[in-house]
Amino acid sequence: MARLAQTAGLTDIQQEILSTVRDFVDKEIIPVATELEHRDEYPQQIVDGLKELGLFGLMIPEEYGGLGESLLTYALCVEEIARGWMSVSGIINTHFIVAYMLKQHGTQEQKDHFLPRMAAGDIRGAFSMSEPGLGSDVSAITSKAVKDGDEYVLNGQKMWLTNGGTSSLVAVLVRSDEGHPEGTAPHKSMTTFLVEKEPGFGEVRPGLTIPGKIDKMGYKGVDTTELIMDGLRIPANRVLGGETGRGFYQMMDGVEVGRVNVAARGCGVAQRAFELGVQYAQQRHTFGKPIAQHQAIQFKLAEMATKVEAAHAMMVNAARKKDSGERNDLEAGMAKYLASEYCKEVAEDAFRIHGGYGFSKEYEIERLYREAPMLLIGEGTAEIQKMIIGRRLLEEYRFQG
Repeated sequence: MARLAQTAGLTDIQQEILSTVRDFVDKEIIPVATELEHRDEYPQQIVDGLKELGLFGLMIPEEYGGLGESLLTYALCVEEIARGWMSVSGIINTHFIVAYMLKQHGTQEQKDHFLPRMAAGDIRGAFSMSEPGLGSDVSAITSKAVKDGDEYVLNGQKMWLTNGGTSSLVAVLVRSDEGHPEGTAPHKSMTTFLVEKEPGFGEVRPGLTIPGKIDKMGYKGVDTTELIMDGLRIPANRVLGGETGRGFYQMMDGVEVGRVNVAARGCGVAQRAFELGVQYAQQRHTFGKPIAQHQAIQFKLAEMATKVEAAHAMMVNAARKKDSGERNDLEAGMAKYLASEYCKEVAEDAFRIHGGYGFSKEYEIERLYREAPMLLIGEGTAEIQKMIIGRRLLEEYRFQG
């Protein structure tokens, strides 16, 4: 049987990279993922393996020691990794968003300082927009930076940092009123700061505290944290791009990459759920035959496979659009929305196929069933994606009356 979700038009190099990643996933991730997930244990050995493969530098330009690959190559690698364990794909996602933002918006000094070590995996990135009281309303950010000589003083509390503890570089979005008079639109008075810190928990540098891991229903192993700034001093040369007031646009550019990543994760989890469902349906017998021979189960498998194919196609289209240099917020929003919804549905159908055994922690589908909901809210909820999609459609199909 041909594998689902094949991608046409890949180069030999892309196919070789994907084959290498797929072998790594099958040998090094899938056999240990459920055990590590149940212990909520950071997958250090897996991360070290990804570092050896060069995946932390996959999209970083060759001049900085990376592989200089496309967003499509990266997304397809994420799809394979999420098929093994979604948490591992989260570890590299935030790293790549920060690397992408540096590549696109950083000063030359910032690129020279950070990107070579990020490509090598020696610096791990995280990014922070959300706060405890704002959710998807980025304009409601209250964390603030105040200029003090050649430094800025940052105060506030951030929420939902993936890699918050293990990272050594965090791109933090805060409000900065300097040079922006009262009444300026909120999105024009935000700045991204590049905050270097020690990995770990507690006070990781003066004025910066990572309290500890947030206990989650799924998406375990990877550390999700808060970030508290209390008189955190950051030099002015660590303003991303060297100019205040550009943070919102920089972050949104990075989030478009992140949404393609979330779509790819949804595709990978859905593929694995389908694999588990179709395998179990051929092993489990009821009424004298494998349940795969019952029409009700065949209908489920048909629907599941179709959703996997459709989500993959939209994810690939969004990645290729971004690689072309065109605006892709519509395509990324559609791909993220569809892939996350279909992932949840495919995981639930595979769970149903497993019957009572799907409720047992001995079976891998139990883990996937808990992981899928995170994709419904990560990088913007379904409702936010619909707003983005609706607004863009009205731009494209404006009625001329």
